[in-house]
Amino acid sequence: MDGASTSQILQYLITGITIGSIYAMVAIGFNIIYNVTDIINFAQGEFVMLGGMSMVLFHVILGIPIIIAFLFTIILVTLVGLIVDRFAIRPIRQPSVLTLIIATIAVSILLKGIAMFAWGKDPLDLPAFSGRTPIQLFGAVIQPQYLWVIGLLVVTVLILTFFFEKTIIGKAMRACADNPDAASLVGINVKKMIMLSFSLSAGIGAIAGIVITPISLMEYDRGAMLAIKGFSAVILGGLGSFPGAIVGGLLIGIIESLGAGLISSGYKDAFALIVLLGVLFFKPSGLLGNIEISKIKRF
Repeated sequence: MDGASTSQILQYLITGITIGSIYAMVAIGFNIIYNVTDIINFAQGEFVMLGGMSMVLFHVILGIPIIIAFLFTIILVTLVGLIVDRFAIRPIRQPSVLTLIIATIAVSILLKGIAMFAWGKDPLDLPAFSGRTPIQLFGAVIQPQYLWVIGLLVVTVLILTFFFEKTIIGKAMRACADNPDAASLVGINVKKMIMLSFSLSAGIGAIAGIVITPISLMEYDRGAMLAIKGFSAVILGGLGSFPGAIVGGLLIGIIESLGAGLISSGYKDAFALIVLLGVLFFKPSGLLGNIEISKIKRF
């Protein structure tokens, strides 16, 4: 392999890790809701889309400083997650898995429509956090925004680890994930924990949308594909496994980047689906998970 080929492979890997970090955050959002409620929230991608679009609104259109706009965006999308739980999920009583899937897909369509009317159909750009002057590394080009994407994934994982391991609310959410009936018997408000899981996953989705928009732009219909890629990462890593979500997201991103670069960019979005089908056929529990897809319980 010559020097040029080595630099190209390195470039594909760096790009794959960056995009995979976004898929990992989407996958983490899926797992937070699943672990507490057993719900597969197919509106998770719309939280990412709303994060990017709302950041453009606050920072670019309204001119709010980037740090304040960042906080406003997370708060807004977190509230959207709370509303989704309160008005789309909680009113459903003893639903089947199919009913829940339909409900979250309906929420996804609704949020997409609202975004289209609010922001239009044109892709929106967001200034890079640290400018766009590239960094050279062994012939590969690293955009400063790549470092923000990877860094915020690390920070998000560390904060969530501390939250679930060290805080009372985090431990209560873990108790609901293990056994909601027993958690309810010891005084934990399961409905509030479910509401918190939707809010938390929405906030994480908002962070993903904010950091990816300066790289790939954002538009109203990006959420569905992001949800598919994030769900593929969940299945690859193992449904319900947080380490699996990270590993699965990074692997999907790397496979997608290498496939687009070495095979054809026209099949870029197909690689995640191929991986998803392969895992479902040969190892349904995923790389790090121990939950079979067929064992998804009812909420």
